[in-house]
Amino acid sequence: MQSLERIDRYRLERRLGGGAFGVVWLAHDDVLDAPVAVKVLAENWADRLDIRERFLSEARLLRRAGSGRVVQVYDIGELPDGRPYFVMEYADGGTLADRLTDGPLPVPEALRLTALAAHAAAALHDAGIVHRDIKPSNVLLRTAHDGSTRLLLADLGLAKSLAQASFLTMAAGSAGYAPPEQTEPGTGIDERADVYSLGALGYQLVTGAVPAPPGKVVPPDRLRPDLPPEVQRALLQAMEPDRERRWPTADAFAGELERLASAEGAPRPASGTGAGRASVPAAVKPPRRRGTLVLVLAAVAVAGSAAVITTLLLRQSTAADVTVQDSTGRVEATVPAAWGRQLRDSGWDPKSVGLPTAHAPALAVADDLSRFDDLGSGVNGVFIGLSERGDLTAEVGALGHTGCHYQGSRDYRGTVWHGQIRTWNGCSGGKGSVTEAALSLDDGADQPQVYVQIRQEGGSDATDSILDSVRVTG
Repeated sequence: MQSLERIDRYRLERRLGGGAFGVVWLAHDDVLDAPVAVKVLAENWADRLDIRERFLSEARLLRRAGSGRVVQVYDIGELPDGRPYFVMEYADGGTLADRLTDGPLPVPEALRLTALAAHAAAALHDAGIVHRDIKPSNVLLRTAHDGSTRLLLADLGLAKSLAQASFLTMAAGSAGYAPPEQTEPGTGIDERADVYSLGALGYQLVTGAVPAPPGKVVPPDRLRPDLPPEVQRALLQAMEPDRERRWPTADAFAGELERLASAEGAPRPASGTGAGRASVPAAVKPPRRRGTLVLVLAAVAVAGSAAVITTLLLRQSTAADVTVQDSTGRVEATVPAAWGRQLRDSGWDPKSVGLPTAHAPALAVADDLSRFDDLGSGVNGVFIGLSERGDLTAEVGALGHTGCHYQGSRDYRGTVWHGQIRTWNGCSGGKGSVTEAALSLDDGADQPQVYVQIRQEGGSDATDSILDSVRVTG
């Protein structure tokens, strides 16, 4: 076996895993100074042209998907011995299979994660691709710049274009996750095959068990007696053997899961499932401008963390802006009222932008925080993170966004802060923009510094007014 230490500019650090046809390595891109994952065709398949084409097809389909919800392909090449490889973004948070090592998840968390996976599958379907092998080990988690977690679909080794899928004649998929039409050669498949697999994924997240074969699935409430009937109905509908009776699309399934997750996430006595009582932070101040703002607060546990999202429903409001704070009260900003529907206020780790690790004050506020980490989605919101160590300006200046068009930079100087504003648009074909800035105090002090990311979907540019409103105390 050939020993690999480097592939082109990628320095291999350790093996992450392997499948039937390839091995995945954690590597370091020495040019961009960033971690990446490199998938290499296994040596024993090097002479099989059909396997080689299937390997390359996965890279093409991942690239074709062009979505922030699917693992991105950065590069492709060939080793000296002729084996192909491709380079992908590295998901540092492991997989959903890793999340299951300690047993089933709290129901709201399981529903939200399944919904995110369903939205990712819908992105594939929109690109004309059916995955055919959605399961916990193929759903990756990656830490975003603000310390939150992005969910990514991976491993398209069995994926096919929908045009081809109508004529598939070979069985494929993993036991427990594959629908009957995928295990019976010659029946053809469509997007609803992935809906079945998503139902099986959700089933495992709430029960801890892989489902039985199609038509023999044990109702999940037998494994988890406290499971709400509506949740059981949603999962079993996704896993109907007759695809005509399933949810018609992955997005439709996701929408129902999100509705159920919101209902399940409302404050209530803690149960034996591990989902404790949520609390509402006192993080919202009255608006600074005209009008009366009525706030209805509903606490919703964030998937995979102890943070809390506060949903702010604006009713009969003529207020132009709303002022929000993080949970410590140190970070404050004012945003357009229409953006202020959800708030996450529990802090961040500056390590996500290359600084020393720490737990520092931060907040994220948006009209839909579930879409904030997907740069191709339409969302309006702001992330603000405090940094008190290291050179934030240098680290943020080196950040880039794959799949986005860089629009350039400009200087900003307000009454409190100054810095450089950098902007991207067209991320993954989306219409919105991404603006980032590292702000330093105008009085010349080295610390604190503030990292700001602003997401906007059309309308008047709110960048300067938001930066002008940022305040840090203490």
